[in-house]
Amino acid sequence: MAGKGFLGIIVVGLLAFIGSTNAQLQMNFYAQSCPKAEKIVQDYVKEHIPNAPSLAASFIRMHFHDCFVRGCDASLLLNVTSGEKNAVPNQTIRGFDFIDRVKSLIEAECPGIVSCADILTLIARDSVVTIGGPFWKVPTGRRDGVISNVTEANNNIPGPFNNFTTLLRLFNNQGLDATDLVLLSGAHTIGLSHCPAFSRRLYNSTGPGGVDPTLDGEYAANLKANKCKTPNDNTTKVEMDPGSRNTFDLSYYTLLTKRRGLFQSDAALTTNSTSLVLIKQLLSSPQKFFYDEFAKSMEKMGRINVKTGSAGQIRKQCAFVNS
Repeated sequence: MAGKGFLGIIVVGLLAFIGSTNAQLQMNFYAQSCPKAEKIVQDYVKEHIPNAPSLAASFIRMHFHDCFVRGCDASLLLNVTSGEKNAVPNQTIRGFDFIDRVKSLIEAECPGIVSCADILTLIARDSVVTIGGPFWKVPTGRRDGVISNVTEANNNIPGPFNNFTTLLRLFNNQGLDATDLVLLSGAHTIGLSHCPAFSRRLYNSTGPGGVDPTLDGEYAANLKANKCKTPNDNTTKVEMDPGSRNTFDLSYYTLLTKRRGLFQSDAALTTNSTSLVLIKQLLSSPQKFFYDEFAKSMEKMGRINVKTGSAGQIRKQCAFVNS
């Protein structure tokens, strides 16, 4: 009996510990320790994103890619040899200097209090809101990781050539499901890509002329004639949602149903019955439904394997581990 009682204490203690770590991620975490923190982020974003709206797409991508490797701990921001920044999916991400400037402003207000992980998460949300996109809640209290590994990033971040099975496995690995996969892919309604992320669909596939048979022929011909004119073009930028790249709307899903998703991973969403039903539901509903559901998935993603309490550290500079 004594043994059972001791085990009960361990279980209760463990549950209390889990509850306490979860409780540390909360709305207005810095209300007492750095009350101006979230306003500093918001004001800077509102001032600068209208002049560079394409950064909104970069920040939401940065947040996404960070959370898929060791959780939402700003490990992507670290300048380390063989770190996440060097991974193939991250080599075209922009905006690290923007993050650093916001961090400097907050450090001047309250040194050593606000994590880079929270700053990145807030900037991603506020930049999307600034271009007219959905708002989602950002509970704070994340702490920063100290490890950044290029191999982990290459292995864990979903890629543009993935099929549905692979995409879902990578999402499931992070506690996300098929609904989250479809909704978070909706972020492709804003931003740009480069030809290497999809040019094999134009030149090295199984259809006539090397074109991917799952890609609309007229769209493919236009891309080959006016955008990625050679298989080796590494510099040309292409809208993921043509004509609507700075507007957070449903047109991305409309393009999917017309076989005009830019990436193989976009087209893959229409190959699964569950995801296809959700796409059709989104398109038959008011845009507010998409915004509301997207917000839920973003909030869920922002909680992936977060470091709280005494885990990790609060970096003084986002690119470097504290010495």
